[in-house]
Amino acid sequence: MKILALDTATENCSVALLIDGQLTARERLLERGHAECILPMIDEVLGEAGTPLASLTAIAFGRGPGSFTGVRLAASVTQGLAHGSGVPAVPVSDLAAVAQRILGDDETAQRVLVCNDARMREVYWGCFVRSAGGLAGPVGEERVSEPGQVALPAGWSAGPELRGAGTGFAAHPPLRSSFSTILAAIREVHPRAAEVALLAVSEVTAGRLRSPEDALPVYLRDDVVRPGPAGH
Repeated sequence: MKILALDTATENCSVALLIDGQLTARERLLERGHAECILPMIDEVLGEAGTPLASLTAIAFGRGPGSFTGVRLAASVTQGLAHGSGVPAVPVSDLAAVAQRILGDDETAQRVLVCNDARMREVYWGCFVRSAGGLAGPVGEERVSEPGQVALPAGWSAGPELRGAGTGFAAHPPLRSSFSTILAAIREVHPRAAEVALLAVSEVTAGRLRSPEDALPVYLRDDVVRPGPAGH
């Protein structure tokens, strides 16, 4: 199995190539300029592995939620590459990718509350649990809301296996204060293409592949894509 993954949903612009369990990755923290960096990074990992684009099993991408421009960029690059090569696409949640990063770094972590800064005094958030295969599985739906509306699922209580992750805790100090006594640890981390690739494996195995035109971003905010009144 050969999976190319990319993510531009946050400041972390990243690319990863997963070939039969062997991972090659590149990432750069950027305030801007993701569009100029992402294609050269893709060329670099493919060239290093000697892997033609058309030989890939799938192209995975961080489908959001995240920066509107960044999420749209990842989707559009994936659509272009998939259409030109005939390779199917796999969208992967950026919140799940953050949770997977925590689960991969710490074997004692079992449940993760992910909160990423959504600007506009809001956070993107979701809850994830370690599955039997070690992958982050969603518990409930992903949401965007004011920090005060973030809540753990029923039955989740404080414990050493419960973690917090994402940029939302640092961006919204009251949120961190609210959960500091419940979560065993809170880490400010970004999603990465490496975890996008790992999460894509089960999607590919299950046959959940998308055509290029169906490689669509997920914004969570309805008003991001809702047209304004006539004349605006």
